[in-house]
Amino acid sequence: MQDILFLEHIAPLLQHMLVFLGLAYLFTRTPVFTALVNNSLSLPDKAIIYLVFSGFCILGTTLSEPSIQTDDAIANTRAIGAVLGGLLGGPVVGFLVGITGGIHRVFSMSSINDPINYIDIACAVATTFEGLFAGCVHHYLSRKGKTETLFSPRFVGLIAFVVGLGHITIILLFGVYTGNGVEAWNLEKEIGLPMLIANSAGAALIMYMIKEQKRACDELSSSAAAWRIADKTASIIYGRFNQESSKKIADIIQHETRVGAVAITDRNRLLAFAGLGEDHHRPGSLISSDDTFKVIRENKVLFADGINRTYQCQLRKSCELGSALIIPLRDDANNEVVGTIKLYEPKNKLFRNINRKLGENLAHLLSNRILAGHYELQRELRIQDQYKILVTQINPHFLYNTLTTIGHIVGKQPDRARNLLHYLSDYFRKNLETSNDITMLGDELEHVKSYLAIEKARFEDRLQVQIDIPDHLLTQTVPAFTLQPIVENAIKHGTSELLNTGIINITCVEHNDSFTLTVADNAGLYEKTNRNGIGLKIDERIKIRYGDHYGIDIQCEPEQWTRVNIHLPKSKEQA
Repeated sequence: MQDILFLEHIAPLLQHMLVFLGLAYLFTRTPVFTALVNNSLSLPDKAIIYLVFSGFCILGTTLSEPSIQTDDAIANTRAIGAVLGGLLGGPVVGFLVGITGGIHRVFSMSSINDPINYIDIACAVATTFEGLFAGCVHHYLSRKGKTETLFSPRFVGLIAFVVGLGHITIILLFGVYTGNGVEAWNLEKEIGLPMLIANSAGAALIMYMIKEQKRACDELSSSAAAWRIADKTASIIYGRFNQESSKKIADIIQHETRVGAVAITDRNRLLAFAGLGEDHHRPGSLISSDDTFKVIRENKVLFADGINRTYQCQLRKSCELGSALIIPLRDDANNEVVGTIKLYEPKNKLFRNINRKLGENLAHLLSNRILAGHYELQRELRIQDQYKILVTQINPHFLYNTLTTIGHIVGKQPDRARNLLHYLSDYFRKNLETSNDITMLGDELEHVKSYLAIEKARFEDRLQVQIDIPDHLLTQTVPAFTLQPIVENAIKHGTSELLNTGIINITCVEHNDSFTLTVADNAGLYEKTNRNGIGLKIDERIKIRYGDHYGIDIQCEPEQWTRVNIHLPKSKEQA
């Protein structure tokens, strides 16, 4: 008989639980829920929790199964609302949810012809107890810094089971006190176990649903914030890890995350600080926190929540900051920790889980940017090295050939020798004026013309040069020493070997977002065997700076012609 009664009650209660699951699913998809899980519990948040789970309590009473033992008792899932309301909202919310559900239980089951009896009062007290007990659990775990436990389905199921036992105990005590102990015992034998199972399973499953949706919201919000921060800090040069760039980053992170404060350090000093405590956390000062040194030393995230792990500012005892998340910033290129990023919250505010996830995402982002900055600096250094190599290889050859030519004509044609010296001085003056490896095409062409004026003195009528470059392209930027070495090679390894007149053509073809400089000769003596030539170094330098779509290609018809095509992008402001 008892088994039959169990089955008669458990099946409908499980059906009611499924209704709750459906409603909970819809609730977790609303903007209200998204706002709820993305903020610490403010008064409006608690009001939402009260309204939602009071509704669950009322629905649990409405969707109930009458007891066979007495018409005054029902098998119900009311405890689901009371337990979840208390666990999510705290003691006050839990108490209000419970007493609301209890009052509704009293007046929904009584009337003028059916007055309030001990079971009605006992159920109201028991429901209030369930909400208050769950709220006290919330308060205890929050004080211990274990709020994540509140979202554990197993833990929630256990709490629902414990308060369910309390519910049964309260009913029995009221029965004994009013002289209805036998009736109360028979009632609990009938509906006690089905209610324990349905309420425990329902609370656990709904919390699982809430936990998963909360996790998704946290990840989405932290990812969105990380992308916003990444976008706003994209122009900051991370490879130059200094106070100026760090201050910009810290201000952006503090504004986007709205944590109490943000700090960025290198391995020894505070580079930047934004938020509460700026008056005594001075950039440039030595790191004072042992926790920060531990993070740098062990390359591990450290969370000092101020509860389980104490946090106290070492600079000022009255500092408002009460918890800190310290995350290492890694330079994976050199496999070392180069500093830390630290997020703080004040003493009167719990550290939101979303900010913990966001902090770790930000550290990963900044570490990747530091790595990218490292490679960018290496790339710039490599370009500079190629530039220096070109300068050292070109100048000795050019200087030797020029001085030899001047030496031959200085006695017979002093005025001409004086002009050649002018071209030579002009050429080297332009070299000294080039502070980096980028110049305008017009200036590069002046280099070429100075060089050609001297070479024409050497070869006389055996060298002809034609230059056809549109004037509007002369302001385009090009790597310094791009044209002159190619022209020199065309003469030195091409036209100088001819018995007849050598012809050099320098032209330019414009494309949509690029242009091609071409140096052509009529010798056709190019050989592919030279793997260390000037042309290859220029090609590599162009590819390092602009990418593999640009660079040099060489075409040759043996003993007829050689064409060196230099493909370059247009300047962005002129493209």
